[in-house]
Amino acid sequence: MKKIKVLQNLTSVGVVAVIRADNADDAFKMSAACIEGGLTNIEVTFTTPDADVAIKRLVAEYGSRAVIGAGTVLDPLTARIAILAGSEFVVSPSFEEETAKMCNLYGIPYMPGCMTLNEMKEALKLGVDVLKLFPGSAFGPDYVKAVKGPMPHVNIMPTGGVDLNNMGKWIANGCIAVGIGGNLTAPAKEGRYDQITELAAQYVAKYKEVKGL
Repeated sequence: MKKIKVLQNLTSVGVVAVIRADNADDAFKMSAACIEGGLTNIEVTFTTPDADVAIKRLVAEYGSRAVIGAGTVLDPLTARIAILAGSEFVVSPSFEEETAKMCNLYGIPYMPGCMTLNEMKEALKLGVDVLKLFPGSAFGPDYVKAVKGPMPHVNIMPTGGVDLNNMGKWIANGCIAVGIGGNLTAPAKEGRYDQITELAAQYVAKYKEVKGL
């Protein structure tokens, strides 16, 4: 049931906030700002020190309003740490078979970075529901359209290089959702979490506009 909840929220909101911070407290503040703006898919990356602490806190305070996940998960041990902290999905920059098995064991959606059709095929064999296209800027929306030709059933989520100006084309070309990092969270450097909330609302509104929701 948890997997269904995650995938439903992913498709209804259409945007995942990728949170990279210098510490767990900043990660929490950035995530909270996104949630206040209606962006309720949060990916706290494990490049953030004490990422699991931030995840636990977010689940405790916003678990009923948002889906909290972990990003930059490179191995099954980190995946288990993330899951035990309360992560409801796990994202990796590349595909890793043992991490896929760990996530499947706990019924947690695994979203690995895949670039080639062969990588996508192998990931699908191990039960991956959503494939992350990273870095999206290296491919562009037309690549997704090309992939969907021979593999129309593939759920693709680009991250890296997606912004308000181009996300419409990514979605129109068949992406299930998009991941937004620095283009969303940059105001945190000046402590302007209110601006993150405003941007989050704009991304959610843009997705609804493109999908006609």
